[in-house]
Formats: sequence, structure tokens, C-alpha cells
Amino acid sequence: MMKKTLMRVLGVSPIAGFDKMKAAYTRRRKDAERRGDEVYLEKLEKAYDKIMMSQLMNRKKGLTFGQFQVSKDIKYADKQPIVPWGPRYSKSSVKDMRINMAISAVFAIWIFVKRNAEWKPLQFLAFVFFYRIFEKLKAFEPATSPTLNEYGEDEGHGLRMGKRLLRSLSLVFGCIAVSSLGYTGILNLIELLGHYIPAILYNNQELIVTAATSVMLYVMASYYR
Repeated sequence: MMKKTLMRVLGVSPIAGFDKMKAAYTRRRKDAERRGDEVYLEKLEKAYDKIMMSQLMNRKKGLTFGQFQVSKDIKYADKQPIVPWGPRYSKSSVKDMRINMAISAVFAIWIFVKRNAEWKPLQFLAFVFFYRIFEKLKAFEPATSPTLNEYGEDEGHGLRMGKRLLRSLSLVFGCIAVSSLGYTGILNLIELLGHYIPAILYNNQELIVTAATSVMLYVMASYYR
């Protein structure tokens, strides 16, 4: 009875997969925040927390039933990555992946047409994907009960936002750094082997780096967080 009540709060079937529950929670939380419905928001967060704990208990016991299987996020919740701030696999929805692909395509076409645009495509590309990754991190952030100070402000809100900000910046600029260093490494390798650097490679640094970065950012925003 308790589980059915929780499912009604989320608006999903009791046998729905956890990923669907997480998507429903995120959607309903945004709607509640937009309406300013604090009562429903509190009820929603409590329901989601209880389902999360139920998933963790099922994972420890090795239990699943129907289509309600333990998600990868819960299954490996206690396994920390080798690099704490490194990318973590987290596939986006089909809609978000298509949006990311469209963004990458637009900036790739821009740089192919302009050839030399004083790195403006790369700058705008970094800004757009920073926002995309920031919002994805926000959507995947586990629900927490706010700790209010004497002024009624959530003390942990600024810290959580700061972590999302730093992580988004590190992932975006990490992609740019890999593309830039990869291009430089290829040129140095050609010189080391005693060959002449092809003119098309030497004269199209902005084009190559921007195109490579757009592909990397698409992969990062669509499959990682």
C-alpha cells in the first residue's frame, strides 16, 4: 500500500523502471517549483527518497520484480570512480541527445563555412554546452532536504550550485584541452618523424580543433556527467 502511494505521487506505474521514475520526479519537481507548490514539492521529495532507499535495499539483497530493476546509478552507488571529478557514464534521453547533436552540427557547419572566425564558434560552443551539462548535473542531483538557517535560506544551495558550476566548467574545458593538445601532438609527431606538416593541417587549426571539440562535447553531454 505504501509503495503504491509513493508511485501515485510520482505519477508512474509500480512496475516502471527506475529511470522512468527518476525522469518523472525531475519533471514533476520542475513543475512544482514553477508553480511554487512547496507542499507538493516536499511530498514529492519524500516519496523519491523512500523509493531511492528501497532501490538500495533491493540492490543489497539482489532482488528485482517485474520490470522494476535496479538502475545502474543505484547498482554502483557505492563504487567511486578512479578520478572523483572524472566523467561518469550517464546516458541522456533521446530528446536531449538530439538537441546536443543539433548544437554540435550547427557550430561545426559554422566553422566549416567561415574557416577563420577568430575562435568565436569555439567560444559559443563552450558556453552552450556548459549550460547543457550544468542542467544535466542539476537533473541528476539526488533530492536533499534543505537545511535552513535563521533567515530561512538553504545553507547548502550555494555549495551544491558551486560544485555543479566547477564540474561543468572542468568537463567543457577538459574537452577543449584534449582537442587542442591532440592537434599539437599530431603536429609534433609529424615533425619528430622528419616529415613536412601538410599545409591543410597546418593552416586549419581553428577548423580542426573546433570540429573535434564539438564532437567531444556532444559525446560528453549525451553520455556522461
